[in-house]
Amino acid sequence: MIKKDKKPERAEAIILAGGSGSRMGADKQYLPLAGRPMIEWTVEAFTSSGLFSKVILALGPENIRKHGPGWEKAGICVAPSGATRTESLRNAFKLISPGAALVAVHDGARPLADAPLIKACLQKAAAAGAAVPAVPLKDTVKKVSAGGGEFESTPDRAELMAVQTPQCYRRAVLSSVLDAAGSGKDYSDESQVLEKLGIKAAVVRSNYRNIKVTTPEDLVIAEAFMKEGKTVSPRSKKPMARAGFGYDIHRLVEGRPLVLGGVKIEHSKGLLGHSDGDAVLHSICDALLGSVSAGEIGVYFPPTDLTIMGISSVEIADKTLGILASKKARIINVDVTIVAEEPKLKPYYEAIRDSVAKILKLSAGDVSIKAKSREGLGDIGHGEAILCFASVSVLK
Repeated sequence: MIKKDKKPERAEAIILAGGSGSRMGADKQYLPLAGRPMIEWTVEAFTSSGLFSKVILALGPENIRKHGPGWEKAGICVAPSGATRTESLRNAFKLISPGAALVAVHDGARPLADAPLIKACLQKAAAAGAAVPAVPLKDTVKKVSAGGGEFESTPDRAELMAVQTPQCYRRAVLSSVLDAAGSGKDYSDESQVLEKLGIKAAVVRSNYRNIKVTTPEDLVIAEAFMKEGKTVSPRSKKPMARAGFGYDIHRLVEGRPLVLGGVKIEHSKGLLGHSDGDAVLHSICDALLGSVSAGEIGVYFPPTDLTIMGISSVEIADKTLGILASKKARIINVDVTIVAEEPKLKPYYEAIRDSVAKILKLSAGDVSIKAKSREGLGDIGHGEAILCFASVSVLK
């Protein structure tokens, strides 16, 4: 029997980049940093981490017009920013997939967040419901009078920390935060609202390199960190779209259930195979593996292995997703054509599409399922076999 590892919970990220940058004298999200716009470094920190199935970028109307198509072509979802940070988050949250269990919220002006920090925040959020990265204060902090002319008291520095992002939440917790925030009121970060709800966020020890670029001096500091610590390389590879093609055919025989895309189809015959014979999932998995040059499913599930006789193709798909994650690849879309004379599959299109989307952790809108006949020609045309083609695109 195959030992199945516990699957990581699906996570998606929201990057808030709708600020005006008034203290920078320009739109800070697109100011140059180490030869590229700063927002590109920020987005790349999340896409290259391999931790997220979707990244959503909230941009102002002008930047959506100028840069939105380019981001979407690169596989990044774009949402319109609002008048406040909270409103921007609310707009972006609408694009979070129903299957996402964890959501990371990050400032577009923090380009130096690294994968270990992001992963630690997600893990703490999965356990506690919410997690916030923070660093101890270096300077003494004093409380000033209402007019700002006098110091009134000195809080104990040991009890204070400076918070950062990404702030990570279970989806339901973040939904509650947005509900409690109401409309018209803004917060410097979402974790402020947690206190109103009686929820305590877990502390994640961060580092001082994860600065927020707010003033011109911060750009100089950020670039110095990048050069000194080699946090990112100016030549680092940008995610590129890749395509894959898969093909599978199985003979129809009596006494076997007919399973396509994880859906049991009512028919007198089923597909003969070492596994459950799911030609839809087999062709998709071969296409996905091909897109990242990782071979085909027979390499990982050889027909000579008697211990996996009758294995569900959902397990094959899980293994394929793990391989894609290890190669930091994310599925963009899947297009499947089933060639069958019988049974008639049109009534099952939606069920198969929803099932494939769930198995691959995609939105249904990213999956296409259709069927064609062979007009009575050959083995398929005589109802003796079913053939399936799949094409996929991934971002790697």
